[in-house]
Amino acid sequence: MADDPNVNTAPRMTQREAQEALEKQVAQLKREINKINRALAERAEEAVEEANGWYDSAAERASRTAQALRSRAQSVSGVVHDNPGTVSSAFILGGAAGLLLGLALGASEPRRERWF
Repeated sequence: MADDPNVNTAPRMTQREAQEALEKQVAQLKREINKINRALAERAEEAVEEANGWYDSAAERASRTAQALRSRAQSVSGVVHDNPGTVSSAFILGGAAGLLLGLALGASEPRRERWF
């Protein structure tokens, strides 16, 4: 039965027909690859535009923040320059308050063996 010639009656393709069919498939694949490449290029362009927008926004915010910090630093610098005694007194008072606070907190803890 396996040798029966009537079992497989489909006509065989000639080499020329097979080559033409293969060329058609290759051409169709090339067209699909070109479509995919165009779609990827469009998406990449959109992503670049969006990233540029984010960068521009961040750069603008950083510029405004730097300008505000510069302005505040200049005003503080002017106050310190005009009143050096007041600023040094404030630092001394702050240091003394911190020292007293540290001593008070250290004394309020129950005594235990210390490592020092």
